[in-house]
Amino acid sequence: MGLKRVGYGSDVTDEEWEFVLPYLLLSREDSAHREHDLRAVFNGVRYVARTGCPWRWMPNDLPPWSAVYQQMRRWLEAGCFEALVADVQSLLRELGGRKGQPTTVLIDSRTLQSTPESGARAGYDGAKRRKGSKVHIAVDTLGHLLALKVTAADQGDRTQIGALAEEVQQVTGKTVELAYVAQGYTGQNAADAAEQHGIRLEVVKHPMAKRGFVVLPRRWVVDRSFAWAARFRRLARDYERLPETLKGLHFIAFAMLMNAKLLHHFMPTS
Repeated sequence: MGLKRVGYGSDVTDEEWEFVLPYLLLSREDSAHREHDLRAVFNGVRYVARTGCPWRWMPNDLPPWSAVYQQMRRWLEAGCFEALVADVQSLLRELGGRKGQPTTVLIDSRTLQSTPESGARAGYDGAKRRKGSKVHIAVDTLGHLLALKVTAADQGDRTQIGALAEEVQQVTGKTVELAYVAQGYTGQNAADAAEQHGIRLEVVKHPMAKRGFVVLPRRWVVDRSFAWAARFRRLARDYERLPETLKGLHFIAFAMLMNAKLLHHFMPTS
């Protein structure tokens, strides 16, 4: 008689599974061709995202790594996690007494160190003195993910403004009017690219004289979002062969964070 599976801290709860299941059903849950329990497969994806373990080192009490990876790729290609994050973002805003879609966003980037898996598409970020990939994100004023783009680290922030602005307006239904950005986005080309999608850029500048760590107005929100993502060890470096996988894992991470926040609203701990 086998031992009962104890589970991991990354496992989805019953309440969360009930909420996310409709987003993950690409076919019937009891489909005859399904070899592995869908919830167990989802737990495998969450385990890798949270712990950062190599796919082939997935614990034996979870489905085979190949099945988990293949199903994750299907979910990513179908945009399941983008849809989930977009809906939860709107719900959290409304529960907080705000409009469902934002009028203001924050845009920034961070560079992830490359690894042998991702090195073929890496670039060198001279400012950070690091070879790797750059993750460009747009978040609302609560820090929740709206749009994300992955490039080589040698790609300038200004060149990605147009694509991010376009994606933000697609997600929100063209409600965004203003984006706070860092000094790296200064310049008429970046402003024009954003303006083409109805968004005005406002650069948040560093104080001329400063000592030690300084919390910048507005900018701390997106910095906190990057800190949230950094709690997922799979996102500590760029371990992915495909940029689409790195992008998808960010949406998986934010889905986990935002769903937990949503459930906490309805079932707060005592």
